[in-house]
Amino acid sequence: MKRATVYFEDDLHKALKLKAAEASSSVSDLVNQAIRESLSEDLDDLQAFRDRESEPTMDFETFLKSLKSDGRL
Repeated sequence: MKRATVYFEDDLHKALKLKAAEASSSVSDLVNQAIRESLSEDLDDLQAFRDRESEPTMDFETFLKSLKSDGRL
């Protein structure tokens, strides 16, 4: 395990300390879990991008024009 110094805004630190106390956990455990969840979400997002990379794309102006021609704008 590595040690790091992290600076939290006062209100976030207070919230972390309160949550840790309620969960009978440590601030470090909460931060580690939050980072794991964030990295897992990133991995899911990257997979979603890979899954959709073969889909056709449309620029914003063309999309707006299609909405207008369909009577939705």
